[in-house]
Amino acid sequence: MQANFFTNILLPVALGVLMLGMGLGLIPADFQRITRYPKAVLIGLVNQIIILPIVGFIIASLLPLRPEIAVGLMIVAICPGGPSSNVLTYLAKGDVALSVTLTAFSSIITIFTIPFLASFTLQHFMGESAAISLPIGSTMAQIFLIILLPMIIGMTIRHYFPLLAKSMEPITNRLSVIFLAVIICLLILREWQRLPLFIAQTGLAVIILNTITSLIGFFSGRLFQLTISQRICIAIEVGIQSGTLAIAITAGLLKNPDLTIPAIVYSLWMYVSAFIAVYYGRQKAALAK
Repeated sequence: MQANFFTNILLPVALGVLMLGMGLGLIPADFQRITRYPKAVLIGLVNQIIILPIVGFIIASLLPLRPEIAVGLMIVAICPGGPSSNVLTYLAKGDVALSVTLTAFSSIITIFTIPFLASFTLQHFMGESAAISLPIGSTMAQIFLIILLPMIIGMTIRHYFPLLAKSMEPITNRLSVIFLAVIICLLILREWQRLPLFIAQTGLAVIILNTITSLIGFFSGRLFQLTISQRICIAIEVGIQSGTLAIAITAGLLKNPDLTIPAIVYSLWMYVSAFIAVYYGRQKAALAK
């Protein structure tokens, strides 16, 4: 498969379908929830938008990582939560409404934060010349087209054609999972010879990033006296990142296959930790009965 088809067509289409599916499940009340449950939404967004990149930067700076791996890890950390976090929160008996709200808000906010943080990351770890390859204005426009526009289209369909949206939502959800699986499989096949080296280089950093930020999300909720369902939601929301977007930025916008390595490894590992959260949440729910 040609690189142009992969980066220019497959990745944007996959992200578009994924965000369209999210939009089909959103209603205006999801955005009004920030006024009704400000504390839970604020704690979740602070964990996602601020704490996650800070922890990622500390890990990338302290561990002996190649510059490309450090940048790739940071790209994962500055991406929004993945829509699959909503399903996993439901399975874990977490607060699904809060999960949907956090995913939607983080997707919108990171349109503006990703270009600046990615440019800073490139300059810090790979030198000043690398930052030139990520023009902020056009990057913001491209992320808007593949993230926010499909979500707006999905919400519009949900508002005017609710029955159509209801029938489309499970289809787009399945397609987004299939697309992500295909993308990861193609990248693994393309880099099969070097995959053990990639895991050796990135595995520890990925596990530390995912574990620490998920635990911070959970215990910060406990510190501010959120309910157990809200704490589980925030832990999953912080741990499940949009691997598809991270791959699209590294392979598509930055056109550097080595930068995609952390995104691939993270996309595989995050579901392991998420299912631990699902098991914990279901055990807690069972004991509460």
